[in-house]
Amino acid sequence: SPVSRVVYNGKRGGGPRSPGTGSEIFTPAHEENVRFIYEAWQCVERDLRSQMGSERGLVEEYVEKMPNPSLKAFKPVDLGDLKRRNTQDAKKS
Repeated sequence: SPVSRVVYNGKRGGGPRSPGTGSEIFTPAHEENVRFIYEAWQCVERDLRSQMGSERGLVEEYVEKMPNPSLKAFKPVDLGDLKRRNTQDAKKS
């Protein structure tokens, strides 16, 4: 049986998606994993939205009691910005 291909069309939809250039081939197991993670994340988001008005909910934010001192200077990375910069750099070459 042929291996199915998932192609990212650049549109933001409500379903699971896999970015790619169209040349990537995804196995049924990969697609099943993506679908599982997407559906699980949708449950988390739904729980977060439903507990907005209540004090106690099913979802809790994890905060370390004793943060690692070596991570004190850590600054989060904006992955979208990093991807844009890498794409622009590739076009310049």
